[in-house]
Amino acid sequence: MRASHVYAPPMALVTTFGLLLLMYSLINTDFELPVVTDPPKIEPVVMAKPEPIETIIEAPTRPEPPALAPEPIAEPVVETQVTSVTEVSVALPSLSRTEALTVSTGGDLMAIVKVAPQYPRLAATRGIEGFVTVEYTVTATGRTADVVIVEAVTTEGQTTSVFDRAAIAAAEQFKYQPRVQDGVAVDVHGVRNRFVFELD
Repeated sequence: MRASHVYAPPMALVTTFGLLLLMYSLINTDFELPVVTDPPKIEPVVMAKPEPIETIIEAPTRPEPPALAPEPIAEPVVETQVTSVTEVSVALPSLSRTEALTVSTGGDLMAIVKVAPQYPRLAATRGIEGFVTVEYTVTATGRTADVVIVEAVTTEGQTTSVFDRAAIAAAEQFKYQPRVQDGVAVDVHGVRNRFVFELD
């Protein structure tokens, strides 16, 4: 019998016993649970009552009175000298004569006032002469009405209107002794007058 066989059983027992002790020590290891303590009390925080905010409103400052505006400087007065212009009157040739051709029927028709026409400036400056025949009505009051131009020609026989306005204006100022029929003044139509415009 070999010696190794003799020592084997005791060695196995020792090993087994050692393992058992190791396991026991591991199992019986005291494990202390941590002691749970109460959490610390948190004291409530008491907020101090805020002091009332005092609003201070400053009184508006009184604006300073505006500085007096400087007196306006008087502008120099420029005297404008107006030179009067003397109108130079051009002496125009006067009408030498008027020839009246009064046509009426029944009763007497007498002219009381006959005004010579003004010679037109344009005709005078251009040396135009001529004749104008007007026709109108002599009213019961002796005034003329409805004056119209019947004929207006130059001395050369050319039709012109340069004398029309002057002839009508003159005829409208004529005055007549009205025609009386059966004791009553009546209108007389178709009365004509011929103006002769001649330069001196």
